[in-house]
Amino acid sequence: MTKQDLINAAADSAGITKKAASQALDAILETVTKSLKKGHNVTITGFGTFRVSKRSARKGVNPRTQAEIKIPAMKLPAFRAGKTLRDAVR
Repeated sequence: MTKQDLINAAADSAGITKKAASQALDAILETVTKSLKKGHNVTITGFGTFRVSKRSARKGVNPRTQAEIKIPAMKLPAFRAGKTLRDAVR
């Protein structure tokens, strides 16, 4: 399912225009992104939790040259599905 498919489904389900559904989806995604950038978790009850996962620095190997490289520490977005979503998918 693409973003456009999601917008179409939301518009049909809620009985609103596609433009309004698109604006609502963009606002939600922007809010989640801003919260994650600040390091906050975003929990949608029954759906799941978006959080920031921290990956420590480590050493790796360049597969082409076999040279050792340093991989810096980084933050990554992560999602954990809630019980309702897990049960619905099963």
